[in-house]
Amino acid sequence: MAADTLLSRLVRALQARLGRDGAYQGAVSRLRGFAVVFFALLMCASAPSRAQLQYNIVTASENGTYIQIGRDLATYVAPAAGIELRALSSKGSVENMKRLRDEPGTKLALVQSDVYQAFKDLAARGNLEAGRIVRPLRVVMPLYDEEIYVVTRADSPLRYISEIRDQRINIGPIGSGSGITASTLYQAMFGVPMTEANVSSYTNEEALVRLVRDRSVDVVIVVAGQPAALFLGMEQGVEKYFKLLSRDESPATASALVTYSKSAIKASSYPNWLSADVPTLGVKTLVVTYDYSLSHTRGALSRFAKSLCENFSILQAKGHPKWRDVSLKLPALSPGWSYYPPTQQQLSSCMSPLHAARPQPNCTFQDRVMGLCGK
Repeated sequence: MAADTLLSRLVRALQARLGRDGAYQGAVSRLRGFAVVFFALLMCASAPSRAQLQYNIVTASENGTYIQIGRDLATYVAPAAGIELRALSSKGSVENMKRLRDEPGTKLALVQSDVYQAFKDLAARGNLEAGRIVRPLRVVMPLYDEEIYVVTRADSPLRYISEIRDQRINIGPIGSGSGITASTLYQAMFGVPMTEANVSSYTNEEALVRLVRDRSVDVVIVVAGQPAALFLGMEQGVEKYFKLLSRDESPATASALVTYSKSAIKASSYPNWLSADVPTLGVKTLVVTYDYSLSHTRGALSRFAKSLCENFSILQAKGHPKWRDVSLKLPALSPGWSYYPPTQQQLSSCMSPLHAARPQPNCTFQDRVMGLCGK
C-alpha cells in the first residue's frame, strides 16, 4: 500500500476520535511529522536493494598483470553493477578454473586460452575431473594477448625460443597458467613432452635468482601482459644478467604458431632493460564465469557486462595499459567453447552504433612514445 494512502487513513481515523478541535489539529500535525519519517524509513528498508553483492575474481600473482586487470574491474566496472568485487591473487589459470568451479563467492576468473583448451582436450579424452571443472564454465569475453617471456642468462649461447630443447626450464608454480603454457609450447615445438628431470616449479622471482646465482636453471618461462610488474622493478644495468630469447622463423616456431600468436615485448615497456623490441609469442586472456542459472546471479552478471560496456573508455584511460588492446567485439570462439548468454547479450549490444560512436581516450604524446595507442 502506498505511504500517502495509509497516511490518509490514519488521519481520518484520528479525526473521527478527536473531532476538529485544537487537540485534533496538533495531533494531526504531530502524526504527519511522525508518519513522514516512519514511511521514509519503511520504504528505504522495503525498496528493492542494490546493496553491494560481494563477488570475487581470481587472477594470478601479486606481481602479475592479471591482478591489476582484476583490480581495474573492481574499481571502474563493478560498483555501477551493485557488486563489491575483490581481486584475489592465485597461482594462475589452472587454480582459477578450479576455484571458479568450486569456491563459493568466486564468480569470475582470468584464464589463459591455452589452459582453457587444455582442460577441454583432457575432458574430450575422458578425464572425468577435467570435464567436471570445464564443462559448466562459460566465456564472458576475450581480453588481450599476454606475452610469453623466455628469459635466460645474458651470457647464454641461446638466442631463440626454438633452442630451449633439453634445457633446465622453470615453468612456474604447479597449477599456474605459465606451467601449462610452457609445457604446451614445448610439446608443440618439439613434438615431445618436457623431461621431468629438467623441469622446476619455483616462483618467477626465485627462478630468476637461481638463473644467475647458482645457475641451477637455464631458462625461465613467464606469461604476463606487458608492462609486467615482475620486470618493471628491474634496475638499470639488468641487461648484464638477463636476456630474452626471440621468436624466429624455424619449423619449431611454425608449429607453435598453430596454438599461439605472434607478439613482441616492447623496449618502451622496460626502458631499464631492453634497447629494442623482442619478437615473441602470445596467448589470449579470457574472462570466464560459471553457467549460473539463478536469476539473481544472472542479473548481477548482466549488469556487470552492461557497466563494462558503459565504462570501457574509463578502463582504457585509467586502467592497466593492456586495456588499450581490448575490443568489446566478441569474436567466434573455438569449437566446444560457449559465451555466457546474459553477458553476451549485453556486450553484443555494446557494438551498436550508439556505443560504437563513443570517443576513445585521447592518445597523448607519452602514450605514443610508449607504444600504447590503439591501432
